[in-house]
Amino acid sequence: MTRGAIPYPRIIELTVPGITLAGNPLDDPAERRVPVYLPPSYDGKKRFPVIYLLAGFASTGSSFLNYSFGRQSVPEMAESLIAQGKMQETIVVMPDCMTRYGGSQYVDSTATGNYETYLVDELVPCIDRMLCTLAARKHRALAGKSSGGFGALRLAMRHPDQFSAVACHSGDMGFELCYKPNFPAAAKILEQYRGSIAGFLTAYENAEKKPQKEFALLDLIAMAAAYSPDAGKCAPENMRLPFNPHTCEPVDAVWKEWLKFDPIEMIGQEEYRDALRSLDLLFLDCGTLDEYNLQFGHRIFSARAKSYGIAHRYEEFMDSHSNTSYRYSISLPALSAVIAG
Repeated sequence: MTRGAIPYPRIIELTVPGITLAGNPLDDPAERRVPVYLPPSYDGKKRFPVIYLLAGFASTGSSFLNYSFGRQSVPEMAESLIAQGKMQETIVVMPDCMTRYGGSQYVDSTATGNYETYLVDELVPCIDRMLCTLAARKHRALAGKSSGGFGALRLAMRHPDQFSAVACHSGDMGFELCYKPNFPAAAKILEQYRGSIAGFLTAYENAEKKPQKEFALLDLIAMAAAYSPDAGKCAPENMRLPFNPHTCEPVDAVWKEWLKFDPIEMIGQEEYRDALRSLDLLFLDCGTLDEYNLQFGHRIFSARAKSYGIAHRYEEFMDSHSNTSYRYSISLPALSAVIAG
């Protein structure tokens, strides 16, 4: 079937056992269904490069398939770009790394599960076994937006032996600027639940319509679970917040743990700089009007990358943080070009 002159994208759904996620602290499903876009000439014989596309916070792989009037889904975009000769034929894998807290940040955590290990050591080999891929580093790329952009960049920095290109769209970085401004809002919400994270989560999960004004606390709970887990406590209190809920003062020891995950701090370490230098493409962009101040973090990261002699491409565009999936029309062709050869 076709929509206009462009065929509908071919989507399959693979079931990944999730052995790595078995017994996770939140009792989230271990087995995950992973949507995959297959390029037009995929026939089970010819092999293709792969882009792993990571969803943002409170989204998952299937979110990329959602229909929206007047806007292409990412698979539709890829199909259109390939048909127009602007993108190389590429498999696009859209992982499911959702947790009870709204997301995993694609890291290993004693509060949520080992999602970094799951992606790199389980999902990638599983995709290479189940599909006709070009199963080598030089034919694999990572991409994502927001938390997905953070995950893509961090995984590329930590696993340069697995991925050769990355696109980070409005990825979390510059934690002082993007997370700290939310501390007061989160503290006010938590106070309504007498400081109980469990009480907040129970109410949030049971609400038929999720209260948007309480999203700031949900976001920081998920970040704390990723960056500062507390293995000595049971879920859902198994993380340490980086601020005092009563006074909203930062807790320095916990905040230092968060900063270890900040790409701006990570680029200060030689091993991560070497990883970035090894990439065939490092693409970053951010909206100039980003509500989470991520444009400033991206400018800092780009300036530091330049000072370290790390080749990269950084772009800003006149928009905010939300509804910017159209930017994949820039990064997907660029990634596919470097991993096709």
